[in-house]
Amino acid sequence: MLPFLSMGSQIGVAMTALYGLLGLTSLSVRLAAGAAPSSTLSAQVNAWWRIFPFISLALVIYPVGSALLACAIWLLAIAELAPYQSKARPRFWAGGAAASALALALQAFAPYLLSGVFSGLIVIQYWRFNAHPDHDKLVNLLLLVTVGALAVLPLFARLPFDSPTNLAWLFYLFVLTALNDIGQFISGKLFGRQKIAPHISPNKTWQGLIGGVVVSQLVTLVLGRYFGLGSAPRLAVYALLLSLGGFVGDLMYSAAKRHLGIKDFSQLIPGHGGILDRVDSLVITAPLLYWLIRTFE
Repeated sequence: MLPFLSMGSQIGVAMTALYGLLGLTSLSVRLAAGAAPSSTLSAQVNAWWRIFPFISLALVIYPVGSALLACAIWLLAIAELAPYQSKARPRFWAGGAAASALALALQAFAPYLLSGVFSGLIVIQYWRFNAHPDHDKLVNLLLLVTVGALAVLPLFARLPFDSPTNLAWLFYLFVLTALNDIGQFISGKLFGRQKIAPHISPNKTWQGLIGGVVVSQLVTLVLGRYFGLGSAPRLAVYALLLSLGGFVGDLMYSAAKRHLGIKDFSQLIPGHGGILDRVDSLVITAPLLYWLIRTFE
């Protein structure tokens, strides 16, 4: 039986509440926009209606769903990065496929080597880029970071708990990462004054960062108690680290876009850009949460 079903209504109730919160947020933003329902803020929030169903499906068919979600993101990432590669695109696609195949093989046969292998490849590629910065090396670096980081998603099924608890941790990861992004964006739009890194991402403000941290703490307080994931103080630390990690991931990909001279990686998701514009936070939060759980739980 799928863990999603064996948990009874617990995940279903949480997911329903999440969609209700998203609906309330969409309505609030639309009312606040007044005569400008097509504002950037409305587009950003409403675009989550296109994203959440895919995450929901991955949770429903967990554990295979997390692996399929990772593969889908890798495929879309290769497609988004290919136009910025000056070399033959078939060669880049072949390299992306090889990196994805390596990640899948390590997941299946040597998960303990996954982080070490990809960390080594990322360090080597970063050294090459730092020595001779160009678009090709940066694109290859982004692909390695994306594949290596999101390769941990299927490993949540191997956490040292029962299947429903492992699924709850994965649900927590997706919800906190998404709502942290939304909290940062809305807080920055409504209250943002002091910019954090104006030369990298002019829209990032301290007020937005604080808003994301507050939302992450609230999400953790509710889901942590609801699923019984751990003690409140420990989960509060997790939430703080994940919120900051998501911000760093966003800033990191913003710096890459600045170097490439683009605003978004693609227009796949209206109001959000491409898939890489949405998983930039998850690239940090997924391996970070996995490491925290393996180390402290």
